[in-house]
Amino acid sequence: MTALEGIRVLDMTHVQSGPSATQILAWLGADVVKLEAPTGDITRKQLRDVEDADSLYFTMLNCNKRSITLNMKSDKGKELFTRLVASSDVLVENFGPGTVDRMGFTWDKLQEINPGLIYASIKGFGDGPYTHYKAYEVVAQAMGGSMSTTGFEDGPPLATGAQIGDSGTGIHTVAGILAALLQRNNTGQGQRVSVAMQHAVLNLCRVKLRDQQRLGHGPLREYPNAEFGDEVPRSGNASGGGQPGWAVRCAPGGANDYIYVIVQPQGWAPIARLIGRPELIDDPDWATPEARLSKLDKMFSLIEEWTLGLDKWSVLAQLNEHNVPCGPILSTKEIIEDTSLADNDMIVSVQHPDRGEFKTVGCPIKLSDSPVQVESSPLLGEHTAEVFAERLDIDESELAELKANGVI
Repeated sequence: MTALEGIRVLDMTHVQSGPSATQILAWLGADVVKLEAPTGDITRKQLRDVEDADSLYFTMLNCNKRSITLNMKSDKGKELFTRLVASSDVLVENFGPGTVDRMGFTWDKLQEINPGLIYASIKGFGDGPYTHYKAYEVVAQAMGGSMSTTGFEDGPPLATGAQIGDSGTGIHTVAGILAALLQRNNTGQGQRVSVAMQHAVLNLCRVKLRDQQRLGHGPLREYPNAEFGDEVPRSGNASGGGQPGWAVRCAPGGANDYIYVIVQPQGWAPIARLIGRPELIDDPDWATPEARLSKLDKMFSLIEEWTLGLDKWSVLAQLNEHNVPCGPILSTKEIIEDTSLADNDMIVSVQHPDRGEFKTVGCPIKLSDSPVQVESSPLLGEHTAEVFAERLDIDESELAELKANGVI
């Protein structure tokens, strides 16, 4: 038995924020039916690397789902959609504000069709002046606090490679859906779940809002910045936490030949010995965390003088012998080839009927009694006949008529 066995999800999402949420639900065992226009999710054709096959953009966000097509602009399409809503537990969409309402399916209408429905909406922004702005991944990063605090002090704001605006919003949406399902067990009533991309990014940037308030009491001493104004500055690779950290270079000096090192109070003595500076252990200018705060740049320069003579894996081994928190900067090539990630089912190989084998990221949520088996993303409309027969009792002749009339 899977965790979400028996839960029916009608997935009207597209691109990344929504599909990342519904893929998690599918991995956890829900029956996720992806409802697409007859032309399909736009990402099926975006960034293609194999001609006439669904792109990796699509396949890596839609595993374990079933696909149906439905023309929501037709009266018959709306009738069939109404019947699908009536038999679903969850409806998820990430259209622009008001799109589903304009289709004729307001929240009041959906509640009338199915009082127990969980209706989850992902939007760029909450209510207010930004409501109707178009939002994309990096726009959400820009307006949620991430970009202004990412990068180096003397450089421009930077986007993070992690998709915190899209997939970050998706996982927040999953949490909301699961909470609503649990509440429904007690009340019997469905409810709306609303998640804004800007809000999700802000939630992930809460430590920077912490530091914004701390600025009122003086400079942020754990930051390497020389000067502070009235807003949290970009601080390069500083850890941003209670213990200082930095990415230091390693041999042979390639783009990702770095290791990130955290210097805890108890870690200073072993680090000082490893770098050949044991005299700094008891030196009052270096012996305490408070003494080192004013010279973080110098401290990490001393560590880097040592790491430059070793590759990042050798540094990793030596620091871990002394329980010093650290981690090598792993390139995408190293990650996709990492055997430990494969052993943990985080890099998995999947067979696709058109493109053959591809690798994708596995489910990061591990449940002891319901392990996830990652399955291929569906072809466009692959399960239309199957789902319509199961849920709507539509036979082959009626299906043929729907196809002839452009409904599917």
